[in-house]
Amino acid sequence: MADIKIRKADGIWVVRAAGAVIAESSDALELSENGYDGVIYFPRSAVAIAFLDDSEKRTTCPHKGEASYFHIAAKSSTIENAAWSYETPKDNVAPIKDHIAFFGGENIAVEQL
Repeated sequence: MADIKIRKADGIWVVRAAGAVIAESSDALELSENGYDGVIYFPRSAVAIAFLDDSEKRTTCPHKGEASYFHIAAKSSTIENAAWSYETPKDNVAPIKDHIAFFGGENIAVEQL
């Protein structure tokens, strides 16, 4: 079994993509898993859902369950499979239900304010 820890992320976290704030929350969660960088999960209520379009992509993690992905629909372009959530996570990661995580990178910034 993977060593997974979930805790309230310190401070306020924000996601910026294509010049827009996609999410901002002081109630974000940080998921830490051995061998991986920590991931910030934003409550769905803190995410500008209007920017997200469902993706056909699905992946399965043996420790967390099936992940559903989202594209970010920006004015100038679409950022493919930029975010994900576990709609029905396994019991050991139940706190991330109703949360969305974002891939940081060239077009997306996930930052602590």
